[in-house]
Amino acid sequence: MQDFEKLGVFYLGKRRNLKQGVTSDDLILYDSKDLTTHAVVVGMTGSGKTGLCVTMLEEAALDRIPSLVIDPKGDISNLLLTFPELNATNFRPWIDEGDAERSGMSPDQFASAEAEKWKQGLADWGQDGSRIRALRDAVEMRIYTPGSNAGRPLSILKNFAAPPPEIRGDADAFREHIAAAASGLLALVGVEADPIRSREHILISKILESAWSAGKDLDLARLIAEIQTPPFQRLGVLEIDNFFPHGDRAALAFSLNNLLASPTFANWLKGESLDVKRLLHTPAGKPCISIMSIAHLSEPQRMFFVTILLNEVLAWVRSQAGTSSLRAILYMDEVFGYFPPTANPPSKKPMLTLLKQSRAYGLGIVLATQNPVDLDYKGLSNAGTWFLGRLQTERDKLRVLEGLEGASAQSGAAFVRSDMEATLAGLEKRVFLMNNVQENQPVVFETRWAMSYLCGPLTRAQIQRLAQTDEAIATPPSSSSSSHSPAPSITLDSAIGGQQAIPKEVSQVFVAPVHPLDASESLIYRPALLALTRLYYSKSTCNIDTWLPANLRVETSDDIAPEDVWAHALGWDPLPEFSDQASPNAQFAAVPAAMQRSKQFGQWETQLKDYLYREQELVVWGCSELKVFSKLGETAGEFRVRLEQLASEQRDLSVEKLRSFYAPKFQVIQDRIKRASERIEREKEQYQQRRLDSILHTGSTILGALLGRKKLSATNVSKASTSVRSIGRAASQRGDIGRAEDSLESLNERWADLQREFDVQVKAQGAKLNVANLKLDEFRIRPRKSDIQVQKFGVVWLPYSRDAAGNAVPAFR
Repeated sequence: MQDFEKLGVFYLGKRRNLKQGVTSDDLILYDSKDLTTHAVVVGMTGSGKTGLCVTMLEEAALDRIPSLVIDPKGDISNLLLTFPELNATNFRPWIDEGDAERSGMSPDQFASAEAEKWKQGLADWGQDGSRIRALRDAVEMRIYTPGSNAGRPLSILKNFAAPPPEIRGDADAFREHIAAAASGLLALVGVEADPIRSREHILISKILESAWSAGKDLDLARLIAEIQTPPFQRLGVLEIDNFFPHGDRAALAFSLNNLLASPTFANWLKGESLDVKRLLHTPAGKPCISIMSIAHLSEPQRMFFVTILLNEVLAWVRSQAGTSSLRAILYMDEVFGYFPPTANPPSKKPMLTLLKQSRAYGLGIVLATQNPVDLDYKGLSNAGTWFLGRLQTERDKLRVLEGLEGASAQSGAAFVRSDMEATLAGLEKRVFLMNNVQENQPVVFETRWAMSYLCGPLTRAQIQRLAQTDEAIATPPSSSSSSHSPAPSITLDSAIGGQQAIPKEVSQVFVAPVHPLDASESLIYRPALLALTRLYYSKSTCNIDTWLPANLRVETSDDIAPEDVWAHALGWDPLPEFSDQASPNAQFAAVPAAMQRSKQFGQWETQLKDYLYREQELVVWGCSELKVFSKLGETAGEFRVRLEQLASEQRDLSVEKLRSFYAPKFQVIQDRIKRASERIEREKEQYQQRRLDSILHTGSTILGALLGRKKLSATNVSKASTSVRSIGRAASQRGDIGRAEDSLESLNERWADLQREFDVQVKAQGAKLNVANLKLDEFRIRPRKSDIQVQKFGVVWLPYSRDAAGNAVPAFR
């Protein structure tokens, strides 16, 4: 069997001969970069569509390519059911006990049979438990359940974050982002809103535009408030109350408030925020398969979630650098209803935009369906690869052929409709026709055995079981900026009044609380040291020559020795807004004794510069093999992700160069093989003709001798000699066939040797540019001591809210 463990290729199966009904040993290896032109997978129930899609995602994971999966039915969640040991104990919790009963087995017996079936199936396709273990080691797999805590909860309603500057700076992209967010939200409350005619859509879009243009995030509570009291007076030329009367706006606000108040939607406010970067990679840079399981949601909720998710993916795509290599996969199972041919649900516009634009940024989109008549095939003409399985009706086949023809016309590839129709008619289970515009002709193949246990859609209880046994699915702490553990008890200094205890020559500023306090809460200011500085870093080998801010605060106390204060310093980025005035009716915490001495502030400022020189090192990572360094502000994990993409690009480029180098050599041998094959056919024809002539000539001579003259004459002897020579020439011709066959065999061996040589070169390039083999160097750069600038030094008063029980929490970011 060929070697299929190569970076940059997906092992999908083996070539299938439909006429003979046999599967050959010729592997189907799909270039991952071809997926940047997207793919469509079509097949009826039982065609093997899920198995093909799962294997594709498995291959991407082995290649360290992250995937974002939208799973409306629960089938693709089977990706988490990977068992390297392949024993019955692993399979037992996931079998269908109804299937066991129908098979006449106990559940334990059925689990053993399934384990053996999977072990044998993998072996038949050259796989085993070690490949499953490599899959599990390559990626982190997660199941998210938005609106539910069965898997990882995912917060959607809590935050309508402003899109990145790349989106806000592109007028068309910004409008699309706003329109999709408004459409998705209104779909959630049952409003089918036209972006041009709907007052609701126009109002919400304008509110989002007003906030996002200024780079401000919104949450649902703030959006509801601004629907009732918009931050603008007019829409178009009309006063807001004429365009959308206050009573009607209040009704819309109440509908959205019902979402916020409903216990059913409490889970939409929990969990991680929707961050595509975090869904694709861990903070350390490890790729992820993040599965969005939405089977538990209602249809409006699914539409809302898918629309918001696609919008976020589109924003992420536009923030990436261009690439010709596959960076990530967006896969959607059962896309029916989200990309219809005539209707325009909120999900359709961002999906169409992604299909048109994301290929330039390395995002491969894979869409799967068993209902081809319900897809917009004009939009899917952007897809470069079509995987076609068994289809249910003639109408399905006609729509598929329509889409294939459009895709071929757009790419300039040849399309023979009659051949396609004949092939589609003969497809069997787990057999697919792959039409890739990057290749010369379509290919029929049988899909390989999936490493994941395909037990069918996972139930809520099964997802919960995975969540309980897999630490990777454990719910992380909330990322909300307002969540803090209670601060230590704060002692009030009512006698001194707080700020009066600070020496007059020391600068003092105040931070306003980020949210209004309840009637049961009181506002207390606590003093802290504030240092706003600039540091200069320079190292030519790392391409570093820059000034960077270093903003610090220290919440000191009498328990901290004055000489140790900077050891307790915290970075502060981004900075809040400062004010010269405290909030009315605020109280002040007691000021530590050291902060009441002006001389101490001079000592602290001197110590500050030493601290900054020692502790504020700039960390830069580099890779000598690729001659690249991390960017300012880039974490080690983010640099590793970028490094992996650069390595993939260089690997794909080097493989293309190898193909260009070896192509003429393969062509020469191929031409010789063709000529040798033609020569064998000619020699065989000539041999058959010579043999026939010899038989006829010899037969006529013998008959002439027997039936003609009674005596042996010179003429008969001459004829007999000619017959003997004819037989000799036929034998010689037969020898020529043998020599031609030997020549063809030698050429085939040379072809195989050249193929092995090429494969070795490709594998060497893959190993050289495998991110696991790339060394990551760390450079620690200290600021230049003579260029440390202290721009502001003094005291900052930090607001805390204290409840009736005396618990105090920060009221600042």
